[in-house]
Amino acid sequence: MDYLDSFSAFAAGLSFDELPATVRKHAGWILADTLAAIVAGAAEPELRSWAALQPSGPATLVGLGQQTQPVLAALVNGTAGTFLEMDEGNRFARGHPAVHVLPSILALAQERRSDTQSFLSALVAGYEVGSRLGAASQLRGSMHPHGTWGTVGAAAACARLLGRDAAAMRETLNVASSMTIATSKRTMLEGGLVRNVYAGLSNQNGYLAAQLAGCGFTGERDGLRSLFGAIVSESFDTGKLMDGLGTDWHLAHNYFKLHSCCRYNHGTLDALDALQSREGLPAPQDIERIEVVSYSLAAELDDTAPRNTLAAKFSVPFAVATRLVHGSSGLASFTWDAVRNEEVQALARKVSITEDPAMTKRLPHERPARITILDRGGRRWVGEAGVNRGDDAAPYTPAELEAKFLELTQRAWPAAHCHEVLDATHALCAGQVSMEAWFLLLRQAPAR
Repeated sequence: MDYLDSFSAFAAGLSFDELPATVRKHAGWILADTLAAIVAGAAEPELRSWAALQPSGPATLVGLGQQTQPVLAALVNGTAGTFLEMDEGNRFARGHPAVHVLPSILALAQERRSDTQSFLSALVAGYEVGSRLGAASQLRGSMHPHGTWGTVGAAAACARLLGRDAAAMRETLNVASSMTIATSKRTMLEGGLVRNVYAGLSNQNGYLAAQLAGCGFTGERDGLRSLFGAIVSESFDTGKLMDGLGTDWHLAHNYFKLHSCCRYNHGTLDALDALQSREGLPAPQDIERIEVVSYSLAAELDDTAPRNTLAAKFSVPFAVATRLVHGSSGLASFTWDAVRNEEVQALARKVSITEDPAMTKRLPHERPARITILDRGGRRWVGEAGVNRGDDAAPYTPAELEAKFLELTQRAWPAAHCHEVLDATHALCAGQVSMEAWFLLLRQAPAR
């Protein structure tokens, strides 16, 4: 039995009700948080225009009150979930496992009328497969992580939902490895909205990979090693892939986001928050310049004049400026109004960011940043952050996560319905609500 046999057997045999209670509870928050990101993203005008073109079918476009074909629901919901940069992530995977998995199994579970345990087992199996592949790989520097290993995670989740055995799971993973896409990091840096489709394509292609494997299609003997060892990735470490499999759960080491932007901004924003708590912040008009020092990935986000809301979410100068002007780094600080705000634009031009190699070496356990603000009177304001808030080492409280869920979902639904969906999602994970009752709640049309 090689590593891929063992990996496939793990995914095929995973049972949600046999997981530790703490893992099951945390999976409930991941499910709720990802669902909220999808609902909120579905309110964006580009997404709504696209959704209106889809044919009818049995699977829900969450937050839109529409039904379409399952494979298209996987695509559209997966795209919606990344629009606002509020979906959870995993620092070891260096990406966002849940949004690459949930839309595919939401669609498939509705199509197949799956039971709760199969659905939740599939969610965890897909998360672990995708996240571990991300951790074991070193994607080429020019690639965006969305749309890569997440495709295999989605396929694993669909195969688990369908009850595939270990051999069929292996074949599904091998098929899926050839269905990842070529992604460009420049899309996120330049604000190319096509970047949001990458996760949608992972869900669509993962769904298709499971379908194809069930029809007799085959892949390479070891597609994971082939793809991630030589094609999209510089290296593939099977030791990291298998380390702690079934005992050390990647989903328990995830992070949640309250800053409405790329995770690479969060160290700087956490440093600003800490500085404000300690000694306050200068008024934007009193600032002479701002210097940020951080790790390599954050230093790439150096655009001082982002062209749209997506580019703004991948800009440290903009994130700092909008946080200082608006007093918040939430959703409202990354809208078109914020991007067009002349005060924010002027302040962003005063922000510089550079890499500190010593900070880069602290990855992945920390994502550090130091911000220095120099005001017109000559005073220096300095804030620092190491572990980012939202990580398992510095988690948000349940109350903070609930507030985030309600803020996001109220972009589409009335407050009372949002509370009902959150309660039902946790109850689903506790075995107290049926899949059909939960799906019925998700079919709610947006408030007009």
